Amino acid sequence: MNSISQTHNSLNSLKQEFKGEIYTNDIWRTLYATDASAYREMPVAIALPKDNDDIKALISFANEFDVPLIPRTAGTSLAGQVVGNGIIVDVSKYMRNIIELNEKENWVRVQPSVVLDELNKYLENYGLFFGPETSTSSRCMIAGMVGNNSCGAHSLVYGSTRDHTLEIKAILSDRSEAIFGSITKEKFVEKCNLQNLEGEIYRHVNAMLSDSKNQEEIINEYPDKSLKRRNTGYAIDLLLDCEPFTNGGEPFNFCKLLAGSEGTLAFITEIKLNLVPIPPKETVLVCVHLKTVEESLRANLIALKHQPVAVELMDSVIIELTKENIEQRKNRFFVQGEPGAILIVEFAKNTREEVMPLAQAMEAEMIANNLGYHFPMIFGDDIKKVWNLRKAGLGVLSNMPGDAKPVPVIEDTAVAPERLPDYIREFDILLAKHKLKCVYHAHIATGELHLRPLLNLKDPKDVELFHTIALETAKLVKKYKGSLSGEHGDGRLRGEFIPLMIGDHNYKLVTDIKKVWDSKGIFNPGKIVDTPKMNSFLRYEVGKETKEIKTIFDFSSDLGFMRAVEKCNGSGDCRKTEVIGGSMCPSYMATRNENATTRGRANILREYLLHSTKQNPFDHKEIYEIMDLCLSCKGCKSECPSSVDMTRLKAEFMQHYYDSNGIPLRSRMIAYISYINKLGMILPSVFNFFAGNKFTSSILKSILGFAPKRSIPALYKYTLRQWAKKNLKSQQLQDFPNGKVCLFVDEFTEYNDTLIGIKTIQLLNKLGYYVELPSHDESGRTFLSKGLIRTAQKLANKNVKLLKDLINKDTPLIGIEPSGILSFRDEYPDLVNKELVEASKNIAKNAFLFDEFFMREVELGKIDSSIFKGSKKKVKLHGHCHQKSLASLLPTKQMLEYTNLYSVEEIKSGCCGMAGSFGYEKEHYDVSMKVGGLVLFPEIINNKADYIISAPGTSCRHQIKDGTGVAAFHPIELMWELCK
Repeated sequence: MNSISQTHNSLNSLKQEFKGEIYTNDIWRTLYATDASAYREMPVAIALPKDNDDIKALISFANEFDVPLIPRTAGTSLAGQVVGNGIIVDVSKYMRNIIELNEKENWVRVQPSVVLDELNKYLENYGLFFGPETSTSSRCMIAGMVGNNSCGAHSLVYGSTRDHTLEIKAILSDRSEAIFGSITKEKFVEKCNLQNLEGEIYRHVNAMLSDSKNQEEIINEYPDKSLKRRNTGYAIDLLLDCEPFTNGGEPFNFCKLLAGSEGTLAFITEIKLNLVPIPPKETVLVCVHLKTVEESLRANLIALKHQPVAVELMDSVIIELTKENIEQRKNRFFVQGEPGAILIVEFAKNTREEVMPLAQAMEAEMIANNLGYHFPMIFGDDIKKVWNLRKAGLGVLSNMPGDAKPVPVIEDTAVAPERLPDYIREFDILLAKHKLKCVYHAHIATGELHLRPLLNLKDPKDVELFHTIALETAKLVKKYKGSLSGEHGDGRLRGEFIPLMIGDHNYKLVTDIKKVWDSKGIFNPGKIVDTPKMNSFLRYEVGKETKEIKTIFDFSSDLGFMRAVEKCNGSGDCRKTEVIGGSMCPSYMATRNENATTRGRANILREYLLHSTKQNPFDHKEIYEIMDLCLSCKGCKSECPSSVDMTRLKAEFMQHYYDSNGIPLRSRMIAYISYINKLGMILPSVFNFFAGNKFTSSILKSILGFAPKRSIPALYKYTLRQWAKKNLKSQQLQDFPNGKVCLFVDEFTEYNDTLIGIKTIQLLNKLGYYVELPSHDESGRTFLSKGLIRTAQKLANKNVKLLKDLINKDTPLIGIEPSGILSFRDEYPDLVNKELVEASKNIAKNAFLFDEFFMREVELGKIDSSIFKGSKKKVKLHGHCHQKSLASLLPTKQMLEYTNLYSVEEIKSGCCGMAGSFGYEKEHYDVSMKVGGLVLFPEIINNKADYIISAPGTSCRHQIKDGTGVAAFHPIELMWELCK
C-alpha cells in the first residue's frame, strides 16, 4: 500500500471523473475512524459515490494502488465492520432510492442505502413490509443489514435479512457486474461454464461443496441447524443445503453467502427483497416483571409455548438507566417496583378475541410456576413506547457514569433457547471467576442475549480481560453448539475466534472463498478472515488517563467534560431523517453529511481534545468548523439515548475557543441583542425604519454578516414592563381567587413580542390570577447560544438571587418564550455558583411554560372552560425544539383543545431551521431554509387556508413568516382571542 500522501495525490486525479465527493482532510478521516463499535482506525480517505460508475472507478483505483475499499452505510455496526485503514466508501448520502415495487409478487428492489423504517413507511400504503428489523431501524440501511445479516425482536417469526434477500446486484473485484439470485441446477451448470470471474466463483463453490470431506466437516462443525440466529463465518453450511449439493434442497442462491459477508466479497449496488403482509391488526404486549434474570430464562420457555411473535428481555441495569434519559422516562409508564428483569412478550392476531386467550394462558402458566409478580398488558399507541424503551437499550448503557462501560464483546452469542439456562449458568460462573458484572438484554426468544460485561477499555488489565472473556465465552458457546454471532456479525471483534467455532478445516474453506472472490483483498480486509487481534485498534488509547478539563458548566454528573463527550457510543440515532421524525439532528436531515451529526461532532471533540498539546485544548479550528452546523436545538439531549447534550458541549467549547481567538463582532452583537434593543427603544420607530428599510437594512445586514433575505425583528412601540407600569395598578382593585403568579419577562417578549406579553397578563387576570413582574435580568439565552457562557453565568446567578425567595409551589414562575423559561430548568442548575445550586433547583421545580401551568391548574379544578367562547377552528401547531426536548408539546395541545373550540394537529416538523440566530447568518441561510423546507414549510403552505398556524417560539414564528409568508400565532394569543 502506498503512503497516505501518495494515495491522496493519486485521488486528486480520480476526483476529475468522480461525480460524488472525495475527502482526504483530517476532519473527515477522523469522522469515519470509528463506528458504533469499540474500534478506531484512521482511514486513508472518504468517498461518497453517486452511482455505480463512481464505485467502479474506486474499484479500479483500489486495484491499481493497492488501497482497500470499506463499504459503509449508517455506520451502526458493533463489531468494527466499517473501521479500517482504506478508503471508506459511504453510499448513504446518494444511493437511497426505492427502484421498483412489485405488489403482486411481494418484492421490492432498492439501492443499498434505503433506511429500513423509511422503506416500511413507504410499503405501509401497500399493506406490505420488510420483516427483519433491528433496534437501529430508524437509521440502519438495507445494504448494512445484508452485510451483517441483521434480524431483530421479531426474528421468531420473520427470521433474518438473509431469509428475505432474493437477489443482489453487485460489482465484483474486477469491476464486472453480476446478479446473484435463485437459480436452477441447469442454470448453475451454465454459470460454472462462464469464462469470467463470476464463472470462477461458481466453479470454486461447486468443487468445494462437492467434496465429501468438506461436507462432513461443515455438517459436524458449524452451529446447530435448529438455531435461527447463526452468523459465524461465511454461510457455506447454508449453501451446502441447496441443490445441487443436497437433493430436494432449496435452489442455489449466492445471496445466502453475501448476506453476512460484511462487504468482504463484492460491492452491493441493488437488492431485491421479499416482502410480507403487514402484521395482524390486534397486538398486545405482556410486560412480565420478574425478580431475577435467572427467572426470565425459565419464563421465556413458558412464553414460547403460547405462540408469541416476540419475546425480549431487559435487565434491571437497563431499566434503571432509562430513568436518566428525558425521552425514555416517558416510556417507563408500565414499570412497577424494581424488577430484576422484564420480559416483553408480544402476541398478534386479527382480533382482540383471538389474542387475549394467548396472553391470559401464558400469564396463568407463569403464575402457576411462581414466575412474575406483575403482568401489565399494553395496547394501542402505548406499544410503540414500550418498544422504543427496549430499542434504547444500547444507547442508555452509555449513561453509566465512569470509564467502565457495558462493552460489546460477547453481546451477540446465540444458543438454542432450551439450552440457554444452562449456558447462562456457566457464563455467570465465568464472570464470577473474573469478578465481573454484566448487562443482559435483547432477543431471548431465539436464544440470543446481548451480554455486556462492565470493562474499562482504557485500563490495560481490562483490555486483556476483554480478550480473555471473548475467548472463554467462545469455548462455552461452542460447547452448547451455538453461534458466536447471532446478528451483529464477526467483523474484527469475533473474526479471531472463527477457527475455534467452525474448525480449522472449515476456516480454510472460508479463507479460500475470500481469495477467489477478492484475490487482491481490496474489499474490507481484516473482517471475518485474517482479522487482527480483537483487543487491538481500540477506540481509546490504552493506559492514557482521561484528560481533566476545567469548565464553566458543571459536568460532574458525567465525571467531567471528556466523559460527557465519550457518552456518544456511535449508535447513530442522530442520523434519522425528517421521514422518521423528531428534532435530532436538523443539519444532518438537510445535508445528509456525517459531519453534521451529533455523533460526528462528538468524534471530533473527543479526538482533538484528547490529543491536544495546547494549553487551551479547545483552541482548534477543526472543532470550530465541525460545530458550525450545530443549531443548538437541544434535540440530542432527549432523543439521543445516551443523552449527549451537544448544545451544552458546543456552548462550553465556544467560550474557551473565544478565549484564544477573540469574539467575532456578529457573535457579540447577537449575544448582546437585548442591550441593542434597549437602546433602540429610545426611539423605536426610528430603529424600525432603519432595520426595515431595504437600503439601510441591507447595509446593516452586510456589516453583521446576516443573510440579505432575512427580515430583522421589529421593536414594539413600548416594552412590556413599560406597559405593566401603567396598567398593572388596576389589578389592586380586583379579586383574584386563584392566587399570584410571577411572569418571567424574557428578552424577546420585553422588546419584540410585547403584545403577546400583554395578552398573557390579561389572560391570567381573566382566569383569576394576580400577576407580578418580579425584578430579574434577561434569561441569558442569547449568550448561551453564542457561547458567551461566563456572561450567561453572571445573569443566571443574578436571576437566582433575585427570585429564590419569591418563587415556590404557591407562587410559580411562568414563561412565554420556551428557550427563556426552560433555561431555569436546563442550564441554570449546572451553571450557577455552587452556593446557588439548591436555590436554582428549587426555582426549576416551579418554573413553567404557560401551557404547563394552565393544564396543572385545570387538573386542580381552578379553570373553567366556559370562559372561552367563539366559533370552532382548526390549528396546526409547530413546537419549539427546546420545549419538545426538555418539556413536552402535549400541554400546549391539551390547553388549546380544553376550550372545546380548537381542534389541534401537531406538525411533525422537527426543528424549524431558524434556531435563534442560526438562520440569520448568511453562511447558514441555505441550510436553515432547507431544514424548514423538509416538512414545516410544505405543511403550512398546503394547509394555510384551512388552519390557523401556531408556534410558541419567537424564532419559529419568524422562520414561518420568512419561509411561507404566513403569520403564525403564539398559543397564548389563540387562547386570548376566545376570552377577550
